[in-house]
Amino acid sequence: MLQSKELETRTGETPRETIERLNKRLRRAEMLLHVSQHVAGIDTLEGVLAAIVEMTTRETGADRGTLFLNDSETNELYSRIAQGIHSRELRVLNNSGIAGHAYTTGQGEIVHDAYADPRFNRAIDLKTGYVTRNILCAPIKTVNGVTIGVIQMLNKHEGEFTQADLEILEAMCTQAAVALQGRQAIETLQKSREKEKKFIDVVSGVTAEIDLSVLLKKVMSEATRMLNADRSTLFLNNEKTNELWSEVGEGLGKAKIQFPNHVGIAGAVFTSGQSINIPHAYADLRFNPAFDKKTGYFTRSILCVPVINKNGKIIGVTQALNKRGGPFTIEDEARLRAFTAQVSIALENAQLFNDVQNMRNYNESVLQSMSSGVITTNDEGKVVTCNVSGLKMFKVGAEEIIGKTIVDFFTGDNQWVADLVKHVSEKQTADVLMDAELKVSETKVSVNMTVLPLIGLKKEKLGTMLMIDDISSEKRVKATMAKYMDPYLADQLLTSGEVNLGGQSVNATVLFSDIRGFTTLTEELGAQGTVSLLNEYFTLMVDCIQQQGGTLDKFIGDAIMAVFGTPLPLENGEDKAVKAAINMLRELNEYNARRHSDGKKPIDMGIGLNTDSVVSGNIGSPKRMDYTIIGDGVNLASRLESACKQYAARILISDSTYKALKGTYRVRDIDRVVVKGKTEPAGVFEVLDYHTDQSFPNLMDVVNYFNEGIKLYRQQRWDDAVTRFRRALEANPSDRLSSIYIERCGIMKENPPEDGWNGVWVLESK
Repeated sequence: MLQSKELETRTGETPRETIERLNKRLRRAEMLLHVSQHVAGIDTLEGVLAAIVEMTTRETGADRGTLFLNDSETNELYSRIAQGIHSRELRVLNNSGIAGHAYTTGQGEIVHDAYADPRFNRAIDLKTGYVTRNILCAPIKTVNGVTIGVIQMLNKHEGEFTQADLEILEAMCTQAAVALQGRQAIETLQKSREKEKKFIDVVSGVTAEIDLSVLLKKVMSEATRMLNADRSTLFLNNEKTNELWSEVGEGLGKAKIQFPNHVGIAGAVFTSGQSINIPHAYADLRFNPAFDKKTGYFTRSILCVPVINKNGKIIGVTQALNKRGGPFTIEDEARLRAFTAQVSIALENAQLFNDVQNMRNYNESVLQSMSSGVITTNDEGKVVTCNVSGLKMFKVGAEEIIGKTIVDFFTGDNQWVADLVKHVSEKQTADVLMDAELKVSETKVSVNMTVLPLIGLKKEKLGTMLMIDDISSEKRVKATMAKYMDPYLADQLLTSGEVNLGGQSVNATVLFSDIRGFTTLTEELGAQGTVSLLNEYFTLMVDCIQQQGGTLDKFIGDAIMAVFGTPLPLENGEDKAVKAAINMLRELNEYNARRHSDGKKPIDMGIGLNTDSVVSGNIGSPKRMDYTIIGDGVNLASRLESACKQYAARILISDSTYKALKGTYRVRDIDRVVVKGKTEPAGVFEVLDYHTDQSFPNLMDVVNYFNEGIKLYRQQRWDDAVTRFRRALEANPSDRLSSIYIERCGIMKENPPEDGWNGVWVLESK
């Protein structure tokens, strides 16, 4: 009894209270020991989290709880919630909300009224329908006092959370911190090992690919997955054009993208060789938002690293966009750099293979398109390839020559070919035979044959190549004659053996063109310069004529005479003649641009077109004849070409050509004329389709005003006509034809025409 009195005096509490306090401490110690033992036996981080939350919720009398661990890489607090056999992860910034305050300060929090606390985020309650009344929150600290997370209890069942609850919560968390740290470290290690294993597997799978297009797709797919990005693109540098290009954009679909290798984020990385990690794209001045505006995509974050080969050369860049769950980290950058470094060799190999394939396809296409017969053999003398011309020349199928030896294929009268190939193979020097004779299906063919040795990079023998040209008399004569006359006439002459004098009447469209001021040009250029200019000019113009099916009749000094519709019929010949004229002027404009850049004077020309019945045939003598066309229709085309100068026009067509056109063109009716040597008037129209908006602004407005003016002019309403022509000039002050008609109206007004005048103008000059 005295001992009890003494104890009460010393501690200030009764023996019963002391016993209860000691029992409470014992139960607490047992509970904390149970916490340690329980979580120590759990293998997974998710299991430890769930166990701690369950025990702390029960001990504090809370309705529910959540344990958050800190992610030092992203500065986020994260927790995992079980969902069936899987779990989902919740993440919040480690400085936001009540949990963030507890983490950053390292101090526990008791919030009696959650909705009254400004740090509390009501959004989750609104979303879930749950009502949070009070909160108990404590930092999770290790024995060394390092905060690694927080635990949060919600809604105490009876009353409010107390300081004792906070002490119990903190004690339990401290007890479990060792297990949490251990499981977290193990999980991090396991994830790291899994990442490295996947990384090795990915690199192995990617580097085994040799097709560049497939490789690009694989690299971007794996980069997107590896970084948990929204999309990614690998750009390779084209050293010939100094452009970055890509065929594949992960998430974009297949597309060809190319741009200068110094432009944008990718260009900055390529030129500097330094990685760029942008957490907020629109806050960076180097980012160009034009692509986002065009596609509707919103770029948040960008990670771009250079692709460097084993020699330290930058061969491209990889760019990843919009990492899910936050910005790209330093680890992401390191992994992407390591990944691109590993695949750079495969990229170079694939690009080299792609170049080789393109060159092979190019060579194959050239080989198959050649008119010469081409045969290649391997070092054993077996035929490896024979192009289409070769098969036709020898009248065999591919199976009859491919795989056979030269000795087996060229036998009998053709054995000399096998001997020639053998000689070239032994000497490793090319040999040429001119006008040699081959026997093909009992027919003798004259050929030129070139045999070349095929040599590898290390000077090893690869085989031989035979190039065979058929130069039989017909082909030789035709090749020569075709340079001096229309190929159709050459064929006709070679087929029949002779061409008689005579002709036939045909309906055709005749085209005349002539260079303006040619005499002055010849004086400036001299003889050699004039010939050079004409050769360039005629090459361009004749191509335009022949592309539309026209036939070159002759060159008359600097003039060209062509016909559409003879010697062969030509459907829609009028339209094709007009298109040829339009293309001639367009080609001339481009030619003049090149001359201007070379410091040379531009040249100009006029074109006249007329559709009429002409006489087509061989004209001359039995000793010397010429295939040509004659008649009034030819003369009118020539007069219209000359009239271009008077009307400040470039293409003039007759009314017969205009009425025969089936296509739609930008044309204006400019006059009715009587050309020199004729009495009947002819309608004249100007074709303007060769113009651009820059060379003839407001073209259709001018055409409409002018057409109205020409009608009034023919009605002798001179003032009204002048008004329309002036409006045409307002639309295009450079329209000289409108100025010409304003002047003509003034003349006609002062000197009115005789009664019965129908608007005809007489051209005095040719």
